[in-house]
Amino acid sequence: MRTPDFLRGGGQRLAVALLFMITLCVLNSSFATGAGYRINQGDKLRIDVWQEENLHAEVMVSPDGTISFPLVGIVQAAGKTTDELQNVLREQLEQYIPGPEVNISLLTVEGNQVFVIGEVARPGPYVMTANLDVMQALSMAGGLTPFAAKNDIHVVRRAADGRVESMPFAYGDIEDGVNLDSNFLLKSGDTVIIP
Repeated sequence: MRTPDFLRGGGQRLAVALLFMITLCVLNSSFATGAGYRINQGDKLRIDVWQEENLHAEVMVSPDGTISFPLVGIVQAAGKTTDELQNVLREQLEQYIPGPEVNISLLTVEGNQVFVIGEVARPGPYVMTANLDVMQALSMAGGLTPFAAKNDIHVVRRAADGRVESMPFAYGDIEDGVNLDSNFLLKSGDTVIIP
């Protein structure tokens, strides 16, 4: 039986390959729930208060951005990081429990979606697990089809007051390395339209 090439050389290559794989796994998990991630409507959270049997819950962030938790009541969650929400809950629970230890885990980020429609390989909704720009969203959707109007792409965004804004995106410029600043970050609920 022939020894695979990567095993030759005293196992050094194997060790480097394993280290690389472990690093990728760690980076991927921190990317998905990075400290900068802001909770959004539709996200599912697990809230635990250490050594308090009745203060554990899995909650869904409601459409108005709030959650409900025992003793605390309704709290604004959307727009906060998990650390910020932990601090809010800790402060409010201190009225009832001395020195509460609150832990919040992000279970799902289903509420933090963008939509890519039109001439891409895989149109549909995509969950944003971290900051995502237009080019990254197009990449997640499998890239443009040969029929796509590269320089007629628009991002449609609904403001908090209900107004709808359409922002042009010049894919061809970015592709050519020109006007790179126009590759802006998407926000939850944005729709990227590729005619």
